[in-house]
Amino acid sequence: MTSLLHNLGLSKNVAFQDVFSIDEPELLAFVPRPAYALLLVFPVSKTYEKFRSEEDAGKEEYTGKGEGEEVVWFKQTIGNACGLIGVLHAVSNGPAKNHIEPNTELSKLLSDAIPLEPVKRADLLSTSNAIETAHQAAAVTGDTAAPSADESVDLHFVCFVKSQEGKLWELDGRRKGPLMRGKLGPDDDVLSEAALQLGVRAFLKREAEAGGGELRFSLIVLGPSLD
Repeated sequence: MTSLLHNLGLSKNVAFQDVFSIDEPELLAFVPRPAYALLLVFPVSKTYEKFRSEEDAGKEEYTGKGEGEEVVWFKQTIGNACGLIGVLHAVSNGPAKNHIEPNTELSKLLSDAIPLEPVKRADLLSTSNAIETAHQAAAVTGDTAAPSADESVDLHFVCFVKSQEGKLWELDGRRKGPLMRGKLGPDDDVLSEAALQLGVRAFLKREAEAGGGELRFSLIVLGPSLD
């Protein structure tokens, strides 16, 4: 994922890092801070799909666009692209967007996308040669080939970011729009205990209470590079 974003124009001062534990302070201390965005990766479960369907049922489709948006949200219309949508959400919001190099494919993509409403943003992504090229280049550097759009893949990516207004937002291209999960303090980043309680821990609690068996998930943070 870091390779994908660097290929598109993100500064090499920023990178993704694995988070090995949110319960052991010693391990959490190894994660570079501040954390700009947090990706929750998990296998889609019946519990999650039920929660998603029920929460979205009473909501209108999001139509936000333009510089006045509190967060930039991308609707997912490309099959098996939730990882790509997740990293775009991570870099398009909060402090991370200040690390996009000018006159790059990524800066141009955001400049073109921000004035568009979500459906047209999705069309922009699906026809972007830069996105396709960077996605394939990143896949080549990994251990596993990128799945085709019609292949069945059960892993899902959800991104948490903190807006300039100090709110924690959950960004998921499969939802009807961005979801505001609560207010954070001025010193809280997305890996703070306050943010974890509003986001990741709430997800884990729902899954545990449903009794679906072993909880499998991983966390990836976007923040200062270790290099």
